Amino acid sequence: AEGKSLPELGLKQENVRINGCAIQCRVTTEDPARGFQPDTGRIEVFRSGEGMGIRLDSASAFQGAVISPHYDSLLVKVIAHGKDHPTAASKMSRALAEFRIRGVKTNIPFLQNVLSNDQFLHGT
Repeated sequence: AEGKSLPELGLKQENVRINGCAIQCRVTTEDPARGFQPDTGRIEVFRSGEGMGIRLDSASAFQGAVISPHYDSLLVKVIAHGKDHPTAASKMSRALAEFRIRGVKTNIPFLQNVLSNDQFLHGT
């Protein structure tokens, strides 16, 4: 939208239609059990989740990658899209469960906890 408002683009708010729900999770090399302290090392095993409605924006996520303390701890952004919030959350949960990362700690267990939380699931 190049920073333009809806009227500047010739659009009206009432014409904007919702087309599903998306959830993004940032998979990082941070250890939730240690206050999200960044972890370093070599990624010995890397396999990501995938499937319909899943998009991966990868940063430094591949087998053999060396994770340094001098850079951002982001490995991959996982985006799940579904017809509604519960569907998107279910797709994200499945995708995160499919990840296999060995050699560094990640925040995946924390993300899975959030996705299974009733308050998150019901938007309360």
